[in-house]
Amino acid sequence: GYHGNQSILDDELIAKAVQLGAHRTKRDAVNAALKAYVGRLERLEIIKLFGTIDYDPDYDYKINGIARNGARR
Repeated sequence: GYHGNQSILDDELIAKAVQLGAHRTKRDAVNAALKAYVGRLERLEIIKLFGTIDYDPDYDYKINGIARNGARR
């Protein structure tokens, strides 16, 4: 990681994230922010797939699907 004396990040923004997120450290706040950012980008990628996947019209989810508890039927 970067361990110089000069911060390359916005200290005011990090301080706000620490306070609003009730994080113990700046590092915790930055890691939480990055995790949320990456998660958002991943969700946006998934959303792009909507309408692009062809489904088998003969597939019967009641017979071949997955139960609500995640177990195969």
